[in-house]
Amino acid sequence: MASIQRIRPQGLVSSPAFSHVAIVPPGATTIYVGGQNAVDADGALVGEDDVAVQSARALENARTALAAGGATLGDVVQWTVLFVDGVDLAAAYGAIASELASDEPALVTGARVAALGVPGALVEISAVAAVMR
Repeated sequence: MASIQRIRPQGLVSSPAFSHVAIVPPGATTIYVGGQNAVDADGALVGEDDVAVQSARALENARTALAAGGATLGDVVQWTVLFVDGVDLAAAYGAIASELASDEPALVTGARVAALGVPGALVEISAVAAVMR
């Protein structure tokens, strides 16, 4: 069975935190996870004003959504992480880095934004995963 290739080409920065290219072979099931914030099952914000707590909860929510689609964190091909401008990025990434560490890490896109849809949310995480069936 073919597997997903994650590539860090020579000539581009080499980072243990992300890859630059992912090749998903034919036959994979693609799972898309919409933006997850640090909210509990009732929609209440968790970790007010604490980007590390919010990052951990948003990733936990993404993990739950992935599982509903039959995927794990290891199946993620692409993460998109939005941060409200002014948050401590080291604290945000530090809270989730060990969960995302891999010999073949996913692609990561991060952006700073003015605000997010959930009032008080400091981070939002979405994902695209591929599972070989």
